[in-house]
Amino acid sequence: MPAEKNKVEVSFEFFPPHSETMEAILWKSVQRLKHLAPRFVSVTYGADGSTRERTHNAVERIVRETDLTAAPHLTCIGASRGEIEDIARDYWDMGIRHIVALRGDPPREAEGYAPHPDGYKYASDLVTALRKIADFDITVAAYPEVHPEAPSPLFDLENLKRKLDAGATRAITQFFFDADVYLRFRDLAATAGITSTIVPGILPITRLPQLLRFAEQCGATVPEWLRQRFAGLDDDADTRQMIAANIAIELVRKLQSEGVHEFHFYTLNRSELTYAICHALGIRPDQAAA
Repeated sequence: MPAEKNKVEVSFEFFPPHSETMEAILWKSVQRLKHLAPRFVSVTYGADGSTRERTHNAVERIVRETDLTAAPHLTCIGASRGEIEDIARDYWDMGIRHIVALRGDPPREAEGYAPHPDGYKYASDLVTALRKIADFDITVAAYPEVHPEAPSPLFDLENLKRKLDAGATRAITQFFFDADVYLRFRDLAATAGITSTIVPGILPITRLPQLLRFAEQCGATVPEWLRQRFAGLDDDADTRQMIAANIAIELVRKLQSEGVHEFHFYTLNRSELTYAICHALGIRPDQAAA
């Protein structure tokens, strides 16, 4: 059913844990954030498909132990068409109805992206295949500051349109920290004939060095004002967390004032900041239950 006008909706991204300690942290976050009634929760897939089994296990547990809608990531990297189709069918049989379809990033040691010789080349091809397998709800990625490998902003927009025209339902953006970056991109997408929802991806900052690495990998801009807010706080985690919450709340409230009513949070498997931001957006457990 369509969302009520002006009703804020959220979704959360998690990554598959690689140890028992990390699994406990993930599950603690899932248990807390589930009370906010997210539209769905996604689970990432390793750059080269290396987390396939762990992704599957995390998704399976979410389906088995909660009422959340799980949306596993599925990429083209490192797998043949047959393998990818088998994974999709297994997910459907598990009760999964939503998939985040991505081309995927090559392994760190690789010299650029090279499609699997028997695989799907691009996310648009994967979307087309998923549409033939079953009636999945499909989410794809968008890049408000242009994908690092795209030769031009126009090429990147045309690629996004191909993915949506192939049957994707919505797009979620890479993270950003300037609301105008998203708003300009939304306007450009509309001019290009894109009518699907483009959901802003929000990354609450847990550690600045980690954020800078992420930003370098995906071509996102980290403004100088943001760097300055964290200056001198390397050994002050409590203050860092308060500033991180403030930055994200400012961002989502600005977007909300511009008519944005759906947000996707890159939680990094932590609940505290995401929970606080959702609270500021007016999303409370009692309201979600109602």
